[in-house]
Amino acid sequence: MDAIRHHSFGPPEVLTLEQIPDPVPGPGEVLVDVVAHGVHLLDTSTRRGEAGGPLPLPTLPTVPGREIAGTVSDVGPGVDASWRGRRVAAHLGAVPDGGGYARRAVVVAEKLHPIPDGPDGAPLDPADATAMIGTGRMAVYTLDIAAVTAADIVVVTGAAGALGTLFVQEALQSGARVVALAGGAAKLKLLRELVADALPGPPPDAAPGPMPGGVPGQVAGAVPGTALDAVPGTGRLALVDYSDPGWVDAARAALGSSPATLVLDGVGGDLGTAATALLGTSDGTTDGASDGTDNGAAGGRLVAYGWASGAANRYTAWAGADRIESPVEVRYAVGPDAPPMSDQRPYQERALARAASGRWRVATHRVPFAEAARAHRELEERRTTGKVVLV
Repeated sequence: MDAIRHHSFGPPEVLTLEQIPDPVPGPGEVLVDVVAHGVHLLDTSTRRGEAGGPLPLPTLPTVPGREIAGTVSDVGPGVDASWRGRRVAAHLGAVPDGGGYARRAVVVAEKLHPIPDGPDGAPLDPADATAMIGTGRMAVYTLDIAAVTAADIVVVTGAAGALGTLFVQEALQSGARVVALAGGAAKLKLLRELVADALPGPPPDAAPGPMPGGVPGQVAGAVPGTALDAVPGTGRLALVDYSDPGWVDAARAALGSSPATLVLDGVGGDLGTAATALLGTSDGTTDGASDGTDNGAAGGRLVAYGWASGAANRYTAWAGADRIESPVEVRYAVGPDAPPMSDQRPYQERALARAASGRWRVATHRVPFAEAARAHRELEERRTTGKVVLV
C-alpha cells in the first residue's frame, strides 16, 4: 500500500511516498481503507526532531499521523462483523508514529466513530470528519474551559486556522461579539464565507467618521467589507488583518469603547501578547502597548492553548521571567495547569455532532496524499486555512 515514510529528522522533504506491506488487524482491531489523513502542527515539529513536546520523538523510520477517516474493510478476531463496510473516523492515539499517513490503518475498534450524516442528509465529508476527531475535539475542550457567553467580547488569534475557525463560529453562535485576527485577505475572505450569516457592522458605540485607516467606516488592516463597513448583518463580527502594521489600532476601533472580555490564543508571541492587552480598555490609555511591554491589561480572561509562533504569550506562566504581571485571569487548555481530558471520546462525539448539525462549518486545507511534504511546508509557512488534510 501507499504510505508516507519518515526516515530522518529534517525539512519536509524527509517525508517520502513508499510502498509498504498492508497491516493486518489483530484481536479487537479493524482495518480501515483511509481516504482522509489529518496533519497537525505538532507533526511538523516531530518531523524536525524537536524534543520536549507533548509526544516523544519516534524511532525512525516510521509512518506518522494520528487522525483518519475511511471505510472499514476487515475486522480482527472478536470484532463485530457489522463494522465491515461502515464509514468511520478515528484518532489513533497520543503517539508520534500512529500510522495515519497510510492508505490503510489498523485501529482499535473501541476508537471508531461512525461518520454521521451532515445537515444535507448526505454522509459528512471524510476530511471534515477527520478534522473533528482531533481538532474538533480540542475545540470543544477549549471552549468548555473558556465558557463563552452572550455577554462576552471575544478576540481570537489565528482565527483562520483549524481551531480559530471553530472558535469564531461557536462564539457567534453563543451570542458573543467577536474580533477575529487573521493574516491576509485570503484568510479574512475564508472567515467571511464561513460566517456569512453574521456579517459585521459597527458596534453600537463605535465613534462616527473616519477610522484609523483613513476611510470612513473602515478599519485599518481589514479588507473592504469585513471590519466596520456598514454591511447589513448582526454587527457582532469584526475581521482584522494582523499582517497590517496598524492591526492593534484596527482591533481597538472594532472594540469601540468596550474592552475585550475573552482572548482565545494559540499563537503566543508578540501577536498573542498584544491581543491579550486588548482585555483592558479599548481607548489605548490603559490596555497595554502594541508591543506587549505594558502590563496594563485590566481584566478579562485569557485561554491559552499553545504557542504556534514558537514563543509564549507573555501573560502566561509559559513566559517565565518575561511574564507580564496583570489582573488577567489565565486559563490553560494545554499543559500541566489544564484540566484533565481523561476521556477523549465525549469531546470527539460532541465535535462530530456540531459538524453534522451544521452548527460548525468545517474549513479544510486539502493536499494530495502523495504531497505530504508540501502539506508540512505550507503549514509551517502559515499558508493554510482550516485543518490540513491529506486526501
